[in-house]
Formats: sequence, C-alpha cells, structure tokens
Amino acid sequence: MLVEMKVEGLLFDPRSNMYILLLKAVDVAGTLPIWIGKPEADSIALALGKVATPRPLTHDLIKNIVDGLQMRITRIVITEIIDNTYYALIHLSDGKKETLIDSRPSDAVAVALRSQVPIYVEEGIMGARTADELDEWLKNLKPEDFGNIM
Repeated sequence: MLVEMKVEGLLFDPRSNMYILLLKAVDVAGTLPIWIGKPEADSIALALGKVATPRPLTHDLIKNIVDGLQMRITRIVITEIIDNTYYALIHLSDGKKETLIDSRPSDAVAVALRSQVPIYVEEGIMGARTADELDEWLKNLKPEDFGNIM
C-alpha cells in the first residue's frame, strides 16, 4: 500500500554536512527523514520556493525531456530501503504504457515538485523508518554542532 507524502521541509545536519529531506504523510500520521546531498537539497529548495532560474537545472532538464517526448510524469514512489539506502521510481506515461525509471529519492522528489505530481512511500518503509530516527538526531544535537553553519 502506498502512503502519500508531502515535503515538510529541509533541515541541515551539521554533524554529517548533509541535509535532511523531511517528508510528512498527507492522510495518516508519519514522517520520513531522508539524508541527502547539498545539490539535491538546493534543487528541492528552489522548487519549493518556485524560484525560476535563467537556464534549466538538471531536474528541470529531466522534466523538459519528458515533456519533449510527449510523456508525463504521473507520480514518484519511494519503494524500499536496503542497507540505509532508499530507492525510488519515477512513473512515466505516454497515455498507453507506463515506464518506471530508477532514481534516488532526492532526485525523484526534485522532479516531482517541478512536475507537480504526488509523492508516495511504500507503507512498509514508513513502518521500518519513522520519525524516531529524526527525533534521535535532534535529541543528540549539542550547541557546538551548529558552529559551522554560518
């Protein structure tokens, strides 16, 4: 079963110098934190802020290619987690056939935001990885962890 998610926000993890993409369930209780890199976080932040760039960035390019091929992105699904690595699929359709494209979740979310399509997570992932991981991270933060942000 799929759980529809929305992007709740992005957080910076000063310990790992990575960002946390925070997905929140739309109709049920649940949050899913996913650690991502800076380029993907920047791309997601631009999409969330509806910031237009003078030239297409990589995720804009992906959307433009799909549009140019007269296909459409219908949804993205975070499908599984293996050894702390999440996997996702971008669902494309030409109206007759659906094609699934393997993707990192951060890239899939960046494309989904630009295409204004739903974001889903397999329910089993929600059970396996909950906000407990994020709560643990927040609980262990110390003031000195924020020293390198500025």
